Amino acid sequence: MTARTDSSSAVPFGTAPSSSAPSSSAPSSRAPSSADASSADALATVAAALDLAPLIDGHNDWAWECRENRDYSVEGLDGALATDTDIDRLRAGRVGGQFWSVYVEDTLDGADAVQGTLEQVDWVYRLAARYPQTFVIATSAADVEAARASGRVASLLGAEGAHSLNDSPAVLRMLARLGVRYLTLTHVHNTSWADSGTDEPVHNGLSPRGVEYIRELNRLGMLVDLSHVSPATAHAALDVTSAPVIFSHSSCSAVTADPRNVPDDVLARLADNGGVLMVTFVPQFVSAEYAGWFGGDRSTPAPRVTVAQVADHVEYARDVAGIRHIGLGGDFDGTDEFPEGLEGVDGYPALLLELARRGWTAAELAALAGANVLRVLRATDAAFAGHDVELTRLTR
Repeated sequence: MTARTDSSSAVPFGTAPSSSAPSSSAPSSRAPSSADASSADALATVAAALDLAPLIDGHNDWAWECRENRDYSVEGLDGALATDTDIDRLRAGRVGGQFWSVYVEDTLDGADAVQGTLEQVDWVYRLAARYPQTFVIATSAADVEAARASGRVASLLGAEGAHSLNDSPAVLRMLARLGVRYLTLTHVHNTSWADSGTDEPVHNGLSPRGVEYIRELNRLGMLVDLSHVSPATAHAALDVTSAPVIFSHSSCSAVTADPRNVPDDVLARLADNGGVLMVTFVPQFVSAEYAGWFGGDRSTPAPRVTVAQVADHVEYARDVAGIRHIGLGGDFDGTDEFPEGLEGVDGYPALLLELARRGWTAAELAALAGANVLRVLRATDAAFAGHDVELTRLTR
């Protein structure tokens, strides 16, 4: 797993690092440099952005990590951990909302996949119950804002891969009743009605049944998550959906060619749809050099991947889709390595700081950090609350 970043050395945003402050016993006579002023301005911009909106991440696999290595225990998560995620680092990273991925591998199928997904949902609920001063279950934009007001991390749920449904619309509806706010249509393999971006296509995107699933997701107020799907599937879903979509953890194909990333013709459609690309930090999706190494024999040291390269994806997505259509989806605890400076959930401010140094305003950073995905939630909250009186057409 990714080496732990020491959150004790993190500097609160809006304050200068202690090493740069004059000592009370030996005042400094050095005049502030333009670099000092620029850094202070960038820190102030990040602090202002995080006052404007909570930082909401689209995808974190801590539940899966705790399944694999902790037998689903929620004990001891308030100490220093070897995982990418722990409570101290969530605080240091200024995380205000997290979509916890409720995921099982798509080599599981049938009832086993359904059971595994329910166990993941249960873990998130037990996490919130065990640490009520830190986490609270959230199912709406209003819940996220209330969590922020109480100083807690809004804990949202997203199901990664429709294999978790066992092709049962009833299971989908039950996941909605348990508070699951998005469904990723595929994982690394096709489902019976949607093509993955990392499998051989069989549906030309979506089958007719897949189209009906998109309509049912819209009726339920569950977000359609297009990470992992093929471009044809993304286009087909965008053709059908009446609600904004998300990509919970993907980056830009034009910057790093990878089937997990999003091509320009799909990105450009987010402006009309109202959806959000939540840029991921996974090194092989961020850096072409790292992707080449990752796909090879790995006999040489891994190429460096940096915060600046993630920022390049963010800026590219902004330029193609627009400032209202970008967010963050780190995929922490979902892969083994992360870029330098983004090794854990305490790293988000470093990315915001990089963008502030490039001239991003507080309002732009706030849109990226959480305001955009909050808008998408708010647009679908009424349907999710059951205010859509239309009866389902997808009974089984």
